[in-house]
Amino acid sequence: MAANNESKVQTIVRPLQYRDIEAIASLCQQSSTPDSAVQTQIEQLLRQMNRWYAPFRFLNIIPTPTFTDRALLVAECEQQLRGIISVSPFNQTRSTWHVEWVSIGDQAATPAQVSGKNDIGTQLLRHCFEHIVQASTWVLEVDINDNSALALYRQNGFQPLAHLTYWEIAPELLQELAQREPDLPNLLPVRNADAQLIYQLDTVSMPPLLRQVFDKQIHDFKTNIAQTMVGKFTGWMQQKQSVSNYVFETQRKAAIGYYHLSLNRDSQLLGDENQQPHRAELTVHPAYTWLYPELMAQLARSCQDLPSQPLQLVSADYQPEREEYFQQIGAVRVKHSLRMSRSVWHKLREAKHLSLENLQLAEMLQSLQPSRQPLPNRLEKHNPDDLS
Repeated sequence: MAANNESKVQTIVRPLQYRDIEAIASLCQQSSTPDSAVQTQIEQLLRQMNRWYAPFRFLNIIPTPTFTDRALLVAECEQQLRGIISVSPFNQTRSTWHVEWVSIGDQAATPAQVSGKNDIGTQLLRHCFEHIVQASTWVLEVDINDNSALALYRQNGFQPLAHLTYWEIAPELLQELAQREPDLPNLLPVRNADAQLIYQLDTVSMPPLLRQVFDKQIHDFKTNIAQTMVGKFTGWMQQKQSVSNYVFETQRKAAIGYYHLSLNRDSQLLGDENQQPHRAELTVHPAYTWLYPELMAQLARSCQDLPSQPLQLVSADYQPEREEYFQQIGAVRVKHSLRMSRSVWHKLREAKHLSLENLQLAEMLQSLQPSRQPLPNRLEKHNPDDLS
């Protein structure tokens, strides 16, 4: 009976507002997700909102402004915040969108409450599926130990794409790798003029299914002036530095290796359990796997003059050479996650004025009628009376 009464309660999905700060903090404490990355992102969101909340306190009814395309939506039931979702475009054409994270209050004690909790997440996801009409594909990444999140996403049609493993290289190991002189004579900084090369490298380095789902084009590897300024301002505020380089193969006139390194320059975080390690995104051509030791030596050298912190990288199950190399040098597995995707087909609205009568088929067919009688065919059978 309680389940029926709860199912009749209306849930409203709306944009995030400044007045929701306290509710989000409470929601974060209630959530029991084992994915620490989700908790970290929510805590960062709270810090950003608290930093700018005082000047905009009188704008409680206005959605939170953002300098990115991220959409933040909350589920409100009986004037209480029950869940929050963050989504953003995955590519420039907006054909693929990314579910960054979903957080739902963990107050479930009975099977009926567990079902209600999953319903909140389903309503948040389906609201995004229905209202973001330009998205034909959705992707996400979920911790393999987060059973509740896995159940929620599978229930809403997400299917696995690839298994990801996060590796962490200790500062002592980085110092050891930095002693080697990398053999990278054609290591060049990435610019917008090199977008074609990076796009080709990214295309060849992943399976066809992932290429189709990600649907990235050349302009996805370019940055405009606004994005550059926002990135520099964000890096200055967060005490981070970004470095992007690629390896150019002169004979093939192609890029065979690429990395994007995000360095944490904040030395005050040393000794803090919540410190953020250096992070690197690595792309290597499948035919040039010998680049891994050279690129890792280059990454280790880039971290030398900064606070002693670990370096985190990721490998996929379709990159066995990378995982074998990380095992060989002694990197530590810190996290396993699953990348998932689903397609969304939006129904096209039928035009009311479209009908067969309005097509004027009679006039069209009349213009196709022959203007003269056709010549007789000699193979046709003629009546003998016509020959007399």
